Amino acid sequence: MKKILAGALIALASLLIYKSCTDHKKDESVLKENTMLIQQQIKNVSKLIVTEGHFAEVYNYADSKELFGPLVTANKKALVVVNAEVTIAYDLEKVAFEIDEGSKTLFIKNIPEPEIKINPDFEYYDVSADYFNPFEAEDFNVIKETIQHALLKKVQQSTLISNAENRLVSELSQLLVLTNSMGWTLVHQEKPIENMEGLRLLR
Repeated sequence: MKKILAGALIALASLLIYKSCTDHKKDESVLKENTMLIQQQIKNVSKLIVTEGHFAEVYNYADSKELFGPLVTANKKALVVVNAEVTIAYDLEKVAFEIDEGSKTLFIKNIPEPEIKINPDFEYYDVSADYFNPFEAEDFNVIKETIQHALLKKVQQSTLISNAENRLVSELSQLLVLTNSMGWTLVHQEKPIENMEGLRLLR
């Protein structure tokens, strides 16, 4: 009787140990599978997203040079029409991620600043200059630099920036949906991101 009881206890203990091991392997397998899914999704969003726009502006350039005091000046002026193609890009390959399997957390460590590129085409009209104040190469350089700065300010105040940010949020939302569906947490700067509004606050 004692042998039967001892055998039953050993068999029960073996069953419990086996079940514990298989459950652990199953949990480990699920964790590895989840990690692979997250890594695949990170790879999917790691691309270049580009927002394009067009700006058409007209600028008046004028310069005066004193000859014999303020009473006598030599003037020059030009009307400049600028057509500019603008692109705003986020290179998502530069987004830094960190995966913590133990806490089931995906950390967004860094999001790159948008890359703004302005390609202007200059056309000059009504160009005139007095004999003692002619147009020189430096004048055209000043015109181009001034217009480039003015265009950059317009771009930064335009809807192009917000459109580019919306596209960024749309791409990162794929990670939010995946982590939420698997019981993981998406974190940026030590703050959990729980919804789309949280993603929009990243910028």
